[in-house]
Amino acid sequence: MPESEINQPEYNQDKENVGVTASQLAQGIYYGWWLVVISGFVMVISTVPLFHAMSVWAVALERQFGWTRAQLGFALTFTRIEGGLMGPVEGYLTDRVGTRRMVFIGLTILGLGFLFFGQVQNLWMFYMAYVLMAIGQGLGSWIPIMTMLNHWFSRRRSTAIAWANVGSRGGALLLVPAIAWSIDPDHDRFGWQVTASAIGVFVLVVAFPVSRLIRNKPQEYGLFPDNEPPDNQPAGTQARPGAGPSRGVASTDLTPRQALRTRAFWCIVFGHGFTAMVILAIMAHLGLMMEDKGFTLQDTAWVVIVYLSMAMLFQLLGGYLGDRIPKRFALFGFTSIQAGAVVLLASASSLSAFYLFAFIFGIGFGGRNPLTVAIRGDYFGRASFGKILGLSTVPMNLLLLVAAPLAGYMRDVQGSYTQAFYLLAALNMVGAVLFLMAKRPVLRPEGPMTVASGASD
Repeated sequence: MPESEINQPEYNQDKENVGVTASQLAQGIYYGWWLVVISGFVMVISTVPLFHAMSVWAVALERQFGWTRAQLGFALTFTRIEGGLMGPVEGYLTDRVGTRRMVFIGLTILGLGFLFFGQVQNLWMFYMAYVLMAIGQGLGSWIPIMTMLNHWFSRRRSTAIAWANVGSRGGALLLVPAIAWSIDPDHDRFGWQVTASAIGVFVLVVAFPVSRLIRNKPQEYGLFPDNEPPDNQPAGTQARPGAGPSRGVASTDLTPRQALRTRAFWCIVFGHGFTAMVILAIMAHLGLMMEDKGFTLQDTAWVVIVYLSMAMLFQLLGGYLGDRIPKRFALFGFTSIQAGAVVLLASASSLSAFYLFAFIFGIGFGGRNPLTVAIRGDYFGRASFGKILGLSTVPMNLLLLVAAPLAGYMRDVQGSYTQAFYLLAALNMVGAVLFLMAKRPVLRPEGPMTVASGASD
């Protein structure tokens, strides 16, 4: 590779990558698809034990310490405080230093957080552990990973994000029941403290080698998003750093300031927030709700497996549809299905009813999951994606703050979760409508800082 190309600014953002040439990365499968696999693995180890397994951690912690449902729900609330405060920082740092460094730093902090979680002796230590783990997960997982995939894919962005999430859910299918088996308080196995410590050690061991596989942008290696050259270059021409978007994709890069002035930004943020509230509440309270109904911890694990299995399948459908129809329409459909599932959950009393909830919920949750990120990439571009995604977490996390403790408080007062989940289902439908209202923003010709929403999809 010519020395003049190596000295381009795109390369200087991550100098340790210069030794890997474009020809090496271009051999065989497009490297973006390898990054999809790596992304799935990173999200498995960073999000599944912290969030999806919260339902089973909560049962073991309640049994040992006797904490109330509201107190247990506050653990996930503290993670949302972290997300609201750190989201813009995470987005800024991702755009500044790249996903590779962020993944290494984040996984290191997450591993230390799980080691601390394994030493918890009281409620405040529990909260501190969850905040520490949430900081690590935030720095090394969602925002950096989604930013990286947004750089590597344009025309097939929804599909790539969907496959990354399929990998994450596939790992969850194994990890959640394994954690449930290991920490089940009705059996003398490893216990929750040893299990948490073991997870911490594993995350610390893999943090460095996994991060070394990360590549921040295709332009740093003479490649294009989707491995497709732009229209003004013939196919097979070697890419240059700073090349434009892939063919067939209309891409407008908005600044964070421009994005904040669009209606689409706020519709997506609050639509995402209202639809994610119920997910956070389910992560915190599903196991406790099923325990109230007389079911075991392993029953909870199997219900989680059902909705994660369905989510795996329908993430692919969501990604497929998102690359072919307006994403706001697909989001409205899938989030409406998710709301219907939560209505079923609110009145569920038999194991078959919980399985039916899980089946339908997985369809809605899985289908909408890749689209909430992909629509931001379509609407706001790649140049400041990390910053824009980080800023969007602030109002979103304000909504998520109340989800888990509200459900726990209403259960403590009313003796059941029924009214809490009916309320969350209604808010979920509000989110669906907001997604439908999120039309693509367009730059008006009269000024570079004048942005309008309302273009046809």
